[in-house]
Amino acid sequence: MKGHLAAVGLLIALFTGVDGQRCLDTAKEIKPVLSEERIAEFQGRIHNERTEYSINPDNLTNIVWLGRFLAYTGEYKAAIKIYTDGLNWNPRAPEIYRHRGHRYITLRCFDDAIKDLEKAAALIKGKPDEIELDGLPNAKNIPTSTLQSNIWYHLGLAYYLKGDFKRALNAYNECEKVSKNPDMLVATKHWQYMTLRRLGRKDEAKKSIEAIPADLQLIENDDYYKLIKLYKGIASGDALLKEFGEKPDSVSRATLGYGLGNRYLYHNMRNEATKIFREILAGKQWASFGYIAAEADLMKLSN
Repeated sequence: MKGHLAAVGLLIALFTGVDGQRCLDTAKEIKPVLSEERIAEFQGRIHNERTEYSINPDNLTNIVWLGRFLAYTGEYKAAIKIYTDGLNWNPRAPEIYRHRGHRYITLRCFDDAIKDLEKAAALIKGKPDEIELDGLPNAKNIPTSTLQSNIWYHLGLAYYLKGDFKRALNAYNECEKVSKNPDMLVATKHWQYMTLRRLGRKDEAKKSIEAIPADLQLIENDDYYKLIKLYKGIASGDALLKEFGEKPDSVSRATLGYGLGNRYLYHNMRNEATKIFREILAGKQWASFGYIAAEADLMKLSN
């Protein structure tokens, strides 16, 4: 009997392992559209980071930055391999789980992302937060996020994309606690609001953004701020729809478009939501969160 149970256990473990790898193995990988100058810049950084990594492959900084720059060029699976190898040296590093979780989201491996980001959240419990440097600095070269805010933000997103809005809300509520500057707060509040609306909790959603002032000074999250003003009734939906239509293909267009499409969705305007989601998917922002969310919602609408 014990032998039989052991055999069953082995089969379960084997099939679980196969299932765990299946998404990564079969996931498509679409590279971003980059200028020649940007490609040269990233390739230079990858060369430098790979040199440092080859000397000290166990160094956490080397692992994180090589993986990040590989991902910026669209080498998402290569980045995930660097992170996975890095966990052999640093099994309790929340930074690695955070970045690998992000790239699992990029590859639409949402269950794998959730596992990593839940692990990262457990590892940061009771620890002080720290600024996370930007690989793609904003105009002022001032980082606007932290390790902990990024863990909770990406975890909320992974649950949201799965349609698990209750767990997404819990993550965004935690993210709000560590969103200490206007840019991060606006980003968190935007997804928190959208999640509450998808849960049908309109009054709570309205209350969640009441304290956001109309004169915040932001560095980079202007599209989220425009959408929050729309939700508060101090911006025009028609004006934002016009702006979406006139914007060139960009992450900004996907971000703004998804917020508008999601608004149609929770007002039961499925045809309008579908139209704008398809417009987003006609662009080339495959790795952007607006694109991924539009794609996920279109799949749900078609079922």
